[in-house]
Amino acid sequence: MATYDLIIREGTVVDGTGKERFIGDIAMKDGLIAQVGAITGDATQEINASGMIVTPGFVDVHTHYDGQATWDPEMAPSSWHGVTTVIMGNCGVGFAPAAPDRHEWLIGLMEGVEDIPGTALAEGMKWDWETFPEYLDALEKLPRTVDVGTHVPHGAVRAYVLGDREKPGAVPTDDDIAKMGDIVEEGVRAGALGFSTSRTVIHKSVDGELVPGTTATAEELISIGKAMARAGHGVFEMASDLKREWNEFDWMGKLSRDTGLPVTFAALQSIAKEMPLDEQIAAMRAENDNGANIVAQIALRGNGIVMAWQGTVHPFRFRPSWMAISDLGWAEQKAKLLDPVFKDQLLAEENDFTGAPQDLIHLFMVIVNGWSAQFEMDPDFDYEPSAESSIQARAEKAGIDPQEYAYDLLCRDDGKGFIYLPILNYQDGNLDFLEALQASDDTVNSLSDGGAHCGTICDAASPTFMLQHWVRDRKRAAARNSGKVSLEHAIKRQCRDTALLYGLEDRGLIAPGYLADLNIIDFDRLKLGKPWLAFDLPAGGKRLLQKADGYVATIKGGVVTFREGEWTGATPGNLIRGPQQVAMLEAAE
Repeated sequence: MATYDLIIREGTVVDGTGKERFIGDIAMKDGLIAQVGAITGDATQEINASGMIVTPGFVDVHTHYDGQATWDPEMAPSSWHGVTTVIMGNCGVGFAPAAPDRHEWLIGLMEGVEDIPGTALAEGMKWDWETFPEYLDALEKLPRTVDVGTHVPHGAVRAYVLGDREKPGAVPTDDDIAKMGDIVEEGVRAGALGFSTSRTVIHKSVDGELVPGTTATAEELISIGKAMARAGHGVFEMASDLKREWNEFDWMGKLSRDTGLPVTFAALQSIAKEMPLDEQIAAMRAENDNGANIVAQIALRGNGIVMAWQGTVHPFRFRPSWMAISDLGWAEQKAKLLDPVFKDQLLAEENDFTGAPQDLIHLFMVIVNGWSAQFEMDPDFDYEPSAESSIQARAEKAGIDPQEYAYDLLCRDDGKGFIYLPILNYQDGNLDFLEALQASDDTVNSLSDGGAHCGTICDAASPTFMLQHWVRDRKRAAARNSGKVSLEHAIKRQCRDTALLYGLEDRGLIAPGYLADLNIIDFDRLKLGKPWLAFDLPAGGKRLLQKADGYVATIKGGVVTFREGEWTGATPGNLIRGPQQVAMLEAAE
């Protein structure tokens, strides 16, 4: 009988500690790493990784697979990009607890906030739960390619407690807040890794209503944090506009100090945030200097919109001619769009913002005529594009109007052209500001939004982008001989640091006793593919997808789940219930 289940031979091991890479073997047994180094034993299966890098599986702490995880064992697109652990239920949206008469309301909240087709959620979810512990039990029934962890979401908790009283601006009673705390405590004791809320006007239900957490008081939020503390663990996660008058960092600091728990928030350059990013970081650090534990989640590229005719958003969304055909099938729409008469008619029109939310008009203006901030997505697209590659610059070079250039671009490839609009994290036209943040212990790489923003964003590929762009290819770094990130540091950031934030001490390192979650990567061949729109969600729901070349194999719990980007059909992933410890074992002889 073989000594081990699987041995990876002669790989360049980047172990997640941040220490220098080394050549070695990795042996796995019963889902755990059994030995690292020169291994003489045999195995049921061996993989020669000579010339490849071997990393821990990536841990993505900001996803929205809350519905998809109940029906989809593959968990794409995150699983296509070396991710072996996802944490979902972020931004205060999710599907438990769920009173039977609130299903449609919760779907509308998720659809509005995260752009996940409501029809797909309605058809895909079976709702064989009501309480949060019952939701965890339902998740546990389905095997999948990755491990999943959860937050208890504020929106669902408020809706469960307040019922029909949950309206924008609703003020819960002391008894309501106590009941919310009990639900959160119950969920965390059952295995949730934390609690999440959202306090940004960009996050609205499909009916245009603010999400429940937006108007919550500091007292309500701190009370819920104390409920987590009674359960003994948990991360408090938040997205916020960070208005100065709200004093968000004051209550975040108090919550963390009073409970001893970490608080984490989305830190971005954003037109919706009153506080500039450097001020956000400074305010966080002032609280941390006073005993708090606040961690900023940062994205490594411009968070933006991928615009297409069939996507959720494109520059001509508010033209009357488009609105007249917006409900037609794609074949009819395409015929119109490729008609020169229709094109001339549409381009001659003004935008009509009637009925559009007034607090988002500034964003809409960037979408419909921000040509200097929009970029053509070439086959070898650089996600840190220069001004010379903008729609504005390319149109001027071609001698045509920018709106006509954009229209023709979207019509390319049989109407499947894409335009990239980084609305967040790109106000300087580069990513230089992220260099120092990646070296900071009070930040984590995050905000992929895997599983969400199906018609507008494709950032689940963030781990691949980190390696391809920040470690290997960053062009702007070459001119300054700086600005890149070492491979060892990048892997630590995406594996060990993210895992430890959520108390998952059993993963993110390549060492005996840790989960056998690994990637084998042909680093020279690593490359993001072109995004495409698929209509493969339940009820034909659409989603933007993006694959990558270079992932030779992804391994979850010692089982190969993907080979050269293709799913093997294996589903060794589990539900994570609470913080995890490292297994104590003796290395096999």
